[in-house]
Amino acid sequence: MSFYTLISSRLHRIFNNETKKNLLENFLSLSFLQIANYILPLVTLPYLVRVLGPEKFGLIAFAQAFVTYFQILTDYGFNLSATREIAINRESKEKVSEIFSSVIIIKVFLFLFSLLIMSFIIFTFDKFSKDWIIYYLTSGVILGQTLFPVWFFQGMERMKYITFLNIMAKLIFTASIFLFVRKTGDYLYVPLLNSLGFIVAGIIALWIVFRDFGIMFRIPSLEKIKDELKNGWYIFISTISINFYKNNSILILGLFANTEIVGYFTIVKKLIDVLNQIAVVISQTIYPYVSKQIAINYHNTIRFLWKVGLLIGSYTFIFGAILFIFSSKIIYLITGNSFNESILSLKLMAFVPMFIGINVPAVQILLGKGLNKKFLKAVLIGAILDIFLNFFLVPFFSYIGSCIAVILVELSVTILLYIEAMRVSGGKLF
Repeated sequence: MSFYTLISSRLHRIFNNETKKNLLENFLSLSFLQIANYILPLVTLPYLVRVLGPEKFGLIAFAQAFVTYFQILTDYGFNLSATREIAINRESKEKVSEIFSSVIIIKVFLFLFSLLIMSFIIFTFDKFSKDWIIYYLTSGVILGQTLFPVWFFQGMERMKYITFLNIMAKLIFTASIFLFVRKTGDYLYVPLLNSLGFIVAGIIALWIVFRDFGIMFRIPSLEKIKDELKNGWYIFISTISINFYKNNSILILGLFANTEIVGYFTIVKKLIDVLNQIAVVISQTIYPYVSKQIAINYHNTIRFLWKVGLLIGSYTFIFGAILFIFSSKIIYLITGNSFNESILSLKLMAFVPMFIGINVPAVQILLGKGLNKKFLKAVLIGAILDIFLNFFLVPFFSYIGSCIAVILVELSVTILLYIEAMRVSGGKLF
């Protein structure tokens, strides 16, 4: 049996009824979304590395890692907590309008608060102030994500809207890179064009929400705002923890090494992130379904998650082997150079997507059962471990220390998540 036939038959067994066919449709929509978010930037990656050089490319990556923390603040965990609320209440337009209005208001205030904190950091530390303009240009992404209600479309299980708008924005951004970035001095166009794409997509998304779904914006009560903040709190802390150990590697490496080294490491990090996003797509697709079904038929839901876990583990292992064996050829194909630092980083982190992907079933069990504190416990330990490992290893081993930290943290978090999932399942997960 060929690999294609095996995967096709497995997908057919998993998505064998109308509800699960809907999951497959949403999965395909989110898959195209991630192609826009990661594959299209990879199209520009070889061009940007060649035109800007590793130094300016590394500076852009450092600015993106810095701004990511403020994106987390404005998201506040709503991509999970608000998604779950809307999925449960989507038959009530009045209730959905109330949730939508509350979340949007909170996110706007968090955006303004983010700008205030970001400005303080930029003009307090020389590391940031000397390149202040690139951080402000990059921060347009925060505004775009504040406006774009991903959580609403996911809760309504209408992922096609997310896909269309993001692909449109990314295609424009990709074409603009080749049009406007011609020399090293054009590096500021990269964050500017990226931010404009996010902002335009966010504005159009809001228009679709009001036009196609009949959502009415209304000023929510203070009590409702407090409820939304409370609902998202543990997921928010969890999200901070997750992104700490997913983005710290670039940020901390940038504090101890020059931007050229950051550039070499970032090339590989972007490749790894592409593979990671396939598991993210699957997780986002099945989350509304699992949230509703886990209380109705726990054992069937667990069996479904087991099949999903096997599927993720299989393809991530195959891709990991390809990255490890052909690392030098892959790096040369992308950059046009045989950067030894990038090749070694790719070999070391080739199987990281597998470590991340196989934790999807455990994450779905904990969040689907509303056990946000247990999920938080695992990822918070991961965040603390990541900070310790990066500050301990990077000053002595540079980018190799960053790679080791990524591997150890992702393995540890996956083990901790399964320990917590097994505890809530009576010691027997599957």
